[in-house]
Amino acid sequence: MTAPTPPSPPFRDPRLPFAKRIDDLLSRLTPAEKIAFLHQFAPAVERLGIAAFRTGQEALHGVAWMGPATVFPQAVGLGATWNPELVRRVGDAVSKEVRALRAKDDRVGLNVWAPTVNLLRHPLWGRNEEGYSEDPKLTSAIATAYTHGLRGDHPTYWRTAPVLKHWLAHNNETDRSTTSSSVRPRVLHEYDLRAFRETVEAGAVAGVMPAYNLVNGRPNHVSPYLGEHLRAWTEEDLLVCSDAGAPSNLVDSEHYFDTHEEATAASLVAGVDSFTDHGTDSSQMIGRLRGALERGLLSEADVDTAVRRQLSVRFRLGEFDPEYDPHDATSEFDTPAHRALAREAAEQAIVLLKNDGVLPLAPDTRVAVVGLLADECKRDWYSGTLIHRSTPLEGLYERFGTERVEFAEGVDRVRLKTSAGTFLHVPEADADDEVRGAEGALDPALLAGRTDLPPLTTDASGTELALVDWGGGVLTLRAPDGRYLSVADDGCVRASADQPGGWIVQETFRLEPHENGHLLKHLGTGRHVCVSADGVKVADEDPEVFELVVVERGEEAVARAAAQADVVVVVAGNDPHINGRETEDRTTLRLPGHQDRLLRAARAANPATVLTLVSAYPYAVDPADLPALLWTAHGGQAAGTALARVLAGDVSPAGRLPQTWYADDADLPGLLDYDVIGSRQTYLYFEGTPLFPFGHGLSYTSFAYDGLTARVEDGSVRVSFTVTNTGDVTADEVAQLYTRAVDPSVPRPRRELLDHRRLTLAPGAAAGLSFEVPVSAFEFWDVAQDRWRLEPGAYELLAGASSEDVRLRTTVTLDGEPALPRAVVAGGLAAAGFDEQSGVEIVDRTKVSGDAVTPADGTAGELVYRACDFGPGISGVTVEVAGEGTVELSLDGGPALAVLSTATPTSGPYDYVSLGASVAAAGVHDVHLRLRGPLRLARVGFSG
Repeated sequence: MTAPTPPSPPFRDPRLPFAKRIDDLLSRLTPAEKIAFLHQFAPAVERLGIAAFRTGQEALHGVAWMGPATVFPQAVGLGATWNPELVRRVGDAVSKEVRALRAKDDRVGLNVWAPTVNLLRHPLWGRNEEGYSEDPKLTSAIATAYTHGLRGDHPTYWRTAPVLKHWLAHNNETDRSTTSSSVRPRVLHEYDLRAFRETVEAGAVAGVMPAYNLVNGRPNHVSPYLGEHLRAWTEEDLLVCSDAGAPSNLVDSEHYFDTHEEATAASLVAGVDSFTDHGTDSSQMIGRLRGALERGLLSEADVDTAVRRQLSVRFRLGEFDPEYDPHDATSEFDTPAHRALAREAAEQAIVLLKNDGVLPLAPDTRVAVVGLLADECKRDWYSGTLIHRSTPLEGLYERFGTERVEFAEGVDRVRLKTSAGTFLHVPEADADDEVRGAEGALDPALLAGRTDLPPLTTDASGTELALVDWGGGVLTLRAPDGRYLSVADDGCVRASADQPGGWIVQETFRLEPHENGHLLKHLGTGRHVCVSADGVKVADEDPEVFELVVVERGEEAVARAAAQADVVVVVAGNDPHINGRETEDRTTLRLPGHQDRLLRAARAANPATVLTLVSAYPYAVDPADLPALLWTAHGGQAAGTALARVLAGDVSPAGRLPQTWYADDADLPGLLDYDVIGSRQTYLYFEGTPLFPFGHGLSYTSFAYDGLTARVEDGSVRVSFTVTNTGDVTADEVAQLYTRAVDPSVPRPRRELLDHRRLTLAPGAAAGLSFEVPVSAFEFWDVAQDRWRLEPGAYELLAGASSEDVRLRTTVTLDGEPALPRAVVAGGLAAAGFDEQSGVEIVDRTKVSGDAVTPADGTAGELVYRACDFGPGISGVTVEVAGEGTVELSLDGGPALAVLSTATPTSGPYDYVSLGASVAAAGVHDVHLRLRGPLRLARVGFSG
């Protein structure tokens, strides 16, 4: 007699709702199994038939780190398309390739860490390439589209589970794990939180990743905002995954906690559910979690909450229902459709910044394509390995024919002569076409350089090397076979790398003047190059003194090629692994000197010079003498073909700038100044003249706007207008709708994007566009009432082709709530709720919650609180302070009415005391507070 099959446990029953199935599975897991689930690499539970699971598959613009995949334009390039529908299709293709790769390689995860929704507040941020825009509305529109593509359309099962990066106010790589972003309440709500909020509320987000930095003095990994804001925006369980190594940073670099047990417990309680630390070794995090439980810093309920969130994602991914998972058999990978989409995205990302009529190029044009990026198709840290590649040179060859295209890269061709009179020599070797990371790696930072090739030697004639100065004296040196000089773990210098790359780039050098020559410093190790009996190495001792022998300057080759052409296309920009990348901010907007020399040489030889910038960020260039100027982000595998088609007029460019291009470094605030309102940052507040404004981009045709109407009804502003193609080329236009408060009571944006539409119009065709804008889009965060408020009055609506190219205007009047003075007698003043400040930063009131303020340099600062209502009168003031110093109170900028000083320093930064003084005031006044000394002010109270 056959034994009956035991019934499946409820967590295996697809008829039950996920919540009940998760309850059942949680009840079956042991405490040790639950704790193990909290590391990035959650182990299998074989007794329950549960597979191993890992959080974190990079997929920013294609599947990254796991070998060959379709590579789409960088995220900032996708932002430049201003096309959510296109970006949704890109996300759809990426998620299908994740599934296809997962079927062959179980290292590939379905919890994808993408997209990045950090706003591109500052163009010198090293990770500018990862974001979509400086504007929260555009960022959320593109991010929402990408997450919907990554999620898939099935109502129950997700193709992949997107995690948004990096929560919160994260725009600097300089000291990123120890710096604090001071974010006032208005900036927090109106700017930094907004892009996250609108994307999460759209319903295709599985979680977020906190950033390395601190916000208002508190590390993001213990931020109360995870609970107060993030999880209030959706009823879905969101999985919060730590950034790599960040849990340890809380103790090791930030020194925010004394022990790792305290830090881990605080993170978990704050809302972190999965700890990415120590690579695949989960033992240390498990030990910390156990220690926290033993010390009573955590409860089993805290652990259950985090595990529940992870399981919620795993159930949605169909892990427990493979027979019902519609995505389980997905095999679409490198398909013709994906290749076509990569080209379409690259074409739509190209922005025409200036055109005096030289573009598009006529079919019989003789073209010289020159520059350091003219024959490059660059990857970045979050790229997959290229299956296909197209450089600008290859694209122009294909489009115009090799006989009509000249090429000059513009490298300096040099030899390096030693003090002994010999030259560096690259030995012949059977160097295959090995590409870094082609086999895939869970952590590409651990990939080592090649040691199978012979080190450099010296001989009487040496090898001619291609030298490029990428800016700031950072050099690469390339051998004639195309391999870059690199340094492996054994310290030997070899021509071994296909491209500069890696977490610590091993292919960059610096020439340092020394005596009558130069030392050659290897930047990856910080050591100098020396010549020894067994080859060329880097070492701490006996550096070689080299003479740089220039065989040919790059501008000489560029000038020769330019002189032979009708039109010169200079392709300049950045290498995404050098001078502006994760861990390294830029120092200037200027084009590197080497590339500026090439541009000048091309223009001198041929005035018909088109500059094409291929870069992860804006530059400050002078367009006055250029007949045409284009920009595109690194465009992925089809970049060259796309650029050639735009230059030839096969496609009319319609990309638009996703961030302001400033004319000079002097226009920029400090990199660590996050107060976009106070320091007038981004197109929202910038009062200068930009080089090119937000939303700018030209076309090969012209468009007319007319018929703007607007009416207010049912809680919305309904706006419509017509766009007509008045030229003779079919093209896309990006119609943009902005608003401006006409007479605001507080500083409001000069203009603010409400919505946009990218549309295709044939010559003579017209399209009527309609937008329904919720009245809430006109609100601002009222610090006096600590909530959103719609100010009554007139709002101008502006329709046009960019934030500055406004074609139509009208005004609507909105009913709202009038401003009320601050009821300070009843509620006092929260110190961080100021209207204006000078020399002050916001810090943490306690390690758990709350804000305080302190002089930024520890010496002095001032705060202003407008329209404070003292009613019939007050007789006293109290301040809650910690540290040491003085608070002076005055009204309306007058003399000090009260001076409150700590007699002795408090015992710690979180040990607050209350100080009081007599003061008489009545009616409504502006309160001014002057802070002196290293003290923290949390609150001000008034009594009468």
